[in-house]
Amino acid sequence: MHEVVLYSSPGCHLCEQAADALRSLQRGRLFTWSEVDIHSDPELEKRYLLEIPVIEVDGVVVTQAPIEINKVRFALEA
Repeated sequence: MHEVVLYSSPGCHLCEQAADALRSLQRGRLFTWSEVDIHSDPELEKRYLLEIPVIEVDGVVVTQAPIEINKVRFALEA
């Protein structure tokens, strides 16, 4: 099963849209996903502060702002 991680920040409307897109995508595919607040880790904050939302599939970043959900869909089919 694929594992998806959404790196986000509270109050980020693009991050909320990315989460909604993942919920919709999950209806037709089998994967687990979690959301990680980049402010919970100084290294994540440094790496992704200007790029959130960022979506990773199986440990590989597949898209970042602006999110291209088709890239996530493609990664899940691989």
